[in-house]
Amino acid sequence: MTTAATIEAVWRIEQPKLAARLTRMLRDVGLAEEVVQDAFVQALERWPRDGIPNNPAAWLTRVGTNRALDRLRRTVLIDGKHRQLAVDLTELERAMPDVEAALDEDIDDDLLRLIFTSCHPALPAEQRAALALRMLGGLSTAEIARAFLVPEATVAQRIVRAKRTLRDAGITFEPPRGQERRERLGAVLEVIYLIFNEGYVASSGPDWLRADLSNEALRLGRLLVALMPEQPEAIGLLSLMELGASRFSARTDGAGNPILLLDQDRGRWDWSLIQRGLDGLKHAMALTPTPGPYQLQAMIAACHARAVSAADTDWIAIAAYYQALALAAPSPIVEVNRAVAAGMAFGPAQGLAIADALRDEPRLKDTHLLPTVRGDLLAKLGRIEEARAEFRRAAALTGNERERELLLARAGAIG
Repeated sequence: MTTAATIEAVWRIEQPKLAARLTRMLRDVGLAEEVVQDAFVQALERWPRDGIPNNPAAWLTRVGTNRALDRLRRTVLIDGKHRQLAVDLTELERAMPDVEAALDEDIDDDLLRLIFTSCHPALPAEQRAALALRMLGGLSTAEIARAFLVPEATVAQRIVRAKRTLRDAGITFEPPRGQERRERLGAVLEVIYLIFNEGYVASSGPDWLRADLSNEALRLGRLLVALMPEQPEAIGLLSLMELGASRFSARTDGAGNPILLLDQDRGRWDWSLIQRGLDGLKHAMALTPTPGPYQLQAMIAACHARAVSAADTDWIAIAAYYQALALAAPSPIVEVNRAVAAGMAFGPAQGLAIADALRDEPRLKDTHLLPTVRGDLLAKLGRIEEARAEFRRAAALTGNERERELLLARAGAIG
C-alpha cells in the first residue's frame, strides 16, 4: 500500500475517534473538526518524508492535542472559559506518555458522547443527523446529501448551523440520562444506521463497500445496546446490521466487483453473525407487541438469512413486512424496496406499478435507486429498450464507480 493510501485508510478509521476525543476536550464541535483536519494535513506533509509512525492513532492524537493548545492560546476567550480549557489541556498534556495505552480505553465513551451531543434536542432533526454523519462517519457533504436525498448546499448549511447552535448554547458533551436519553434514542439510531448504510454500499468512490464505516456502526450499536438493554428498537437495529454485515464476504468478487444478493454464494455468509442477529431479533420481539421500523427491517433481513438458496426466499412475507414498514415509517426508499418485494412475490407488473407511482417523487430524481429497480422490472416484462434506458440512466446518477460499471453491464446484457 502506498503512503497516500495508508494515510487515507488511517483517516477513515481514526477521524471520528480523534474528533470525539477533541470535542470532549475543547467543548466545541467546529473547533474540534478544524483541529482534526490540521492533524491530517500534518500527516500528509510528514509521513511521506519521515515514514508511517508505528502507532498512527497515537501520533495523530498527540499532534491534534498540541494543535488544540496552539489554537486556544491564540484565541481570545472569556477568561473563565480560557482558564478551564487551559486546565483541561494541561492535564491532558501530562497524560500524553500514556496516550497509546488509553486509545482503546475511552474511545467508545467518547464516540457515544459525541453522537448523543450531535443529536441534542436543541438541534432540528435534519441538523442532528447531518452533523453526526460529518463528525462520526467522516462523510463528505456530498455523501450526506445523497443519504438524505437533498441538495449538497442544504447539507452544508445544516452542518454550519448545527455547530453554531451547539457552540452558542454552551451545550455540555456528556451523554444524557434517564428520560432525556430515551428521547434522543430515535435520532441516535438513525445516525448509526446511516453510517452503516454508507459502508454497506458507498455512495461515492471506487469501492463498493466501506467495511470500516459499517464496522464502526456495529461497534456503536453494540455499545448502545449495552447502555440501553431493554430498548427493542436499539436491539432491532443491531440485529439488522449484524444480518447485513453477515453477507460482506459474499458481496464482492476477488476484484472487488459487486455481487447482487440473489447471486451470492451463501456458503460465504458469516453464520455466527446471522445467529447473533436472529437471536437479537427474537429478544427484541419479546420486549414489545408492536415491532418498530428497525425490527421490521431486521425481520426482512432474517427472511433472506433463513433462505438456504435464493429460490427459497419467502418473498410474500418480505412484501408484507415492507407494507407494514411503509405504514410505520413511510419514505420513498421504503416504497422503492416495496416495489422490488412485490415484483418478486406477485410478479413484475405489480412491482412496476408501485415503482411507476414514484416517478414524480422529487426526492428520488437525483438518485439511481428508482431507475435501477424500474430497469430490472422492465427487463423481466420483456420491455428491453426501456430497461436498457433505465439502467443507463441509473449508471449516470450513481456516484459509486463499481455500481456504475455494474449498471452499464446490466444494460448491455439484456436481450
